[in-house]
Amino acid sequence: MTVKTRFAPSPTGRLHVGNIRTALHNWMLARKAGGQFVLRIDDTDAERSEERYIEAIRQDLAWLGLTPEAEERQSERLTEYEAAFERLKAAGRVYPAYETAQELDLKRKIQLGRGLPPIYDRAALSMGEEERAGKEAEGVAPHWRFKLDHDEPIGWDDGVRGPQKFDAAQLSDPVIRRADGSWLYMLPSCVDDIAMGITDVLRGEDHVSNTAVQVQMFTALNAEPPRFAHEALLVGKEGKLSKRLGSLGCDAFRDRGIEPEALIALLARLGTSKPVEPIATRKALVESFDLSTFGRAPAKFDDTELDRINAAIVHQLDYDAVAARLPAGMDAAAWQAIRPNLEKVGDAAEWWSIVTGPVSQPEFDAETRAYLAMAADVLVWTQTPWRDLTAAVKEATGRKGKSLFLPLRQALTGMDHGPDMGELLPLIGEDEARVRLQAAARG
Repeated sequence: MTVKTRFAPSPTGRLHVGNIRTALHNWMLARKAGGQFVLRIDDTDAERSEERYIEAIRQDLAWLGLTPEAEERQSERLTEYEAAFERLKAAGRVYPAYETAQELDLKRKIQLGRGLPPIYDRAALSMGEEERAGKEAEGVAPHWRFKLDHDEPIGWDDGVRGPQKFDAAQLSDPVIRRADGSWLYMLPSCVDDIAMGITDVLRGEDHVSNTAVQVQMFTALNAEPPRFAHEALLVGKEGKLSKRLGSLGCDAFRDRGIEPEALIALLARLGTSKPVEPIATRKALVESFDLSTFGRAPAKFDDTELDRINAAIVHQLDYDAVAARLPAGMDAAAWQAIRPNLEKVGDAAEWWSIVTGPVSQPEFDAETRAYLAMAADVLVWTQTPWRDLTAAVKEATGRKGKSLFLPLRQALTGMDHGPDMGELLPLIGEDEARVRLQAAARG
């Protein structure tokens, strides 16, 4: 059986870091098994779903390199949900309920006050036809609930959490359809998983109770449930994921100069027993993907760690991968020289300005100016100009270490640190290097 996973976002906003992690892990699960990854747009909520968010989801997945083999939209499958609903209705597995939101809330409060679990009391099942007719005559439209079988055990072997068991009697019969006829998440998701041949559902642990209910829905629809796995949710450094991080999406990461490879490397192993490393090759990450390494403790998302991974990834990027984003005139040799000093590719422009000039030099004392004047005089352009320049001034002055190198770097670049001068000086060029040394000598 071909492994088939799905990522099912609701297009009510941009993807955030938690969504991205879910999409990535489903993509990796499919890729490792040589299977398929499906994008399912859960857009049954017509009021909140927007086309611009659907397009943004596609663009974000493309930027991340998480290409789906197929795309489906729930808004185009309403007839399938209606047919499944009618089958369940005929089988006595769905029933109408007429309580208002306020009435249900009051019931829950009373149950909690009595120390009872706040589950639905199935009062709607005891209503007679006459009472139902009276409600509808009053203009009260029912919402619809799926009737759980209290005699049917619920259990599955979770890919992350291990064996799971639930007592159906301790769960509320879930609402699957609103009074206005619109669908909630539960039933359409099951119908789609069956129709699309989804074999594995990997999602957050906040869906565990949903899975318990859906296991019975699959059975009621005469289908074998897929394999389920529920991973721990993301949290911030100080506990619950902050609003700022919770809403942080691909657009914000791009604006910050984060490479997609860095985000993938971090999220691929976050919450697992494997070390988070700056691995830029997807193949290596996919091969090491293993649900058995996922822990039960919340996974901590740390912006600082992402920045660290990003810098390490940038240091691995080849010129061809970044050429389109580099300043005009910056070639492969320049990228090679500047790359080790970058945290983000966008920082290359600042470093490149050192090569193109002008540079702002510090004020040097008389002794140092004389040293720099002598350096300008002995500068001879060779295959290794920096090595030969420093060797010549060292022999002439006896200087070594910081007193030898720092004034030359400051005069040539205006900085105390930076790229390897052996690689940078050839980029500056002989004429410009001599002009800068002479300018520094004049003060």
